[in-house]
Amino acid sequence: MKFHFPRSPKPEHVSQSDWNNWTWQLRHSLKTQSDFEKHFTLSEEERLAFQGGKELFNIRTTPYYASLAGEPGDSIRQILMPQKYEIEEGLQQMLDPLGEKRNNPAPRVIHRYSDRALFLITDICSVYCRFCTRKHFTGQEQAFIKNEEYEQALNYIRKHTGLREVILSGGDPLTVSDAQLDRVLTDLRNIEHIEIIRIGSRMPVVCPMRVTDDLVRILKKHKPVFLMSHFNHPRELTAEAVEALERFVDNGVPVMNQMVLLNGINNHPAIVQALNRRLLYLRVKPYYMFQCDPSIGTDHLRTSVEDSLEIQKELWGHLSGLAMPNLSLDIPNGGGKTYLVPNFEVGQEGLTRHYIGWDGVKAEYVSPAPEKIKKPDVSLYEEEWCALKNSKSL
Repeated sequence: MKFHFPRSPKPEHVSQSDWNNWTWQLRHSLKTQSDFEKHFTLSEEERLAFQGGKELFNIRTTPYYASLAGEPGDSIRQILMPQKYEIEEGLQQMLDPLGEKRNNPAPRVIHRYSDRALFLITDICSVYCRFCTRKHFTGQEQAFIKNEEYEQALNYIRKHTGLREVILSGGDPLTVSDAQLDRVLTDLRNIEHIEIIRIGSRMPVVCPMRVTDDLVRILKKHKPVFLMSHFNHPRELTAEAVEALERFVDNGVPVMNQMVLLNGINNHPAIVQALNRRLLYLRVKPYYMFQCDPSIGTDHLRTSVEDSLEIQKELWGHLSGLAMPNLSLDIPNGGGKTYLVPNFEVGQEGLTRHYIGWDGVKAEYVSPAPEKIKKPDVSLYEEEWCALKNSKSL
């Protein structure tokens, strides 16, 4: 089966050269109620959100991404457009649901896990998704990190030799210029113990014009750099987005996708499989399927854990493992990720475990006796392992 990826509906009054220019897209972002009313007929719920929610979280989208949205209730429109439910009291309202301020040992550095850290190089996004988990930081319009904070962050990364991976985040790291990004990547590559660099970006989704030949040359120069995309719905896979993704992978930049399950937007197995099969066809690995974090103003966008598990279980066995993302929930207050999987075990007796598979097949698995288990020689790798585990304590 071949997939069809339509081009975005460019407005007639905009030239093709402007539309395909990522800086034009950012300069002409929709930021105010007046901007949005030029493109949409706002519903009463949306008007109330503009009037009462601007102080809660910034509002912004690119003309390109706005062109993909339909009438009120449309999936993409719900992602980019504020709703009155954002300003209503919810069940769980957290400004910092991931407890990032508790794991912030240096300016712009989040160090939660032993071997990897986030480096927040900007607080600007080209689209402020209404389910954003970093509302305590994102959207303050501070652009590229200040030089003093930049040096402090780099010194922290240099000092913590157990770190193996740095994840550039923000905001969206691809909103900064090529020169700024090249500087960051060069400085990180000069740190001997940093093996992997990730860039978390929604730009391939909301402004795919950003993925230029110059950009991929920079990423290729500093390999290995992994691009973590954030597609949530198959309609986001336009011809422009496809061209951006193929430009990455054709130039040796692996792309992995992180989606968020969103109530009334994509929380159905038909949509999840449609998105992830198309991504896999484009050589993008579906990586995570996140439970929506309980940040302020997101109650109406969060689905239940039970609903998410049901979606995953229905996909199990029908969708290639290559196309199956890991269902994960970030434990609030910085508890880290917990993975959620269908439980097909129905009983255990001694060394024997009993299972009923996704299609009803019943079987047993018998483990070896504990006294038969032996461990290999780890002398060559033990020091490396200890350094990794203790990297936060330096």
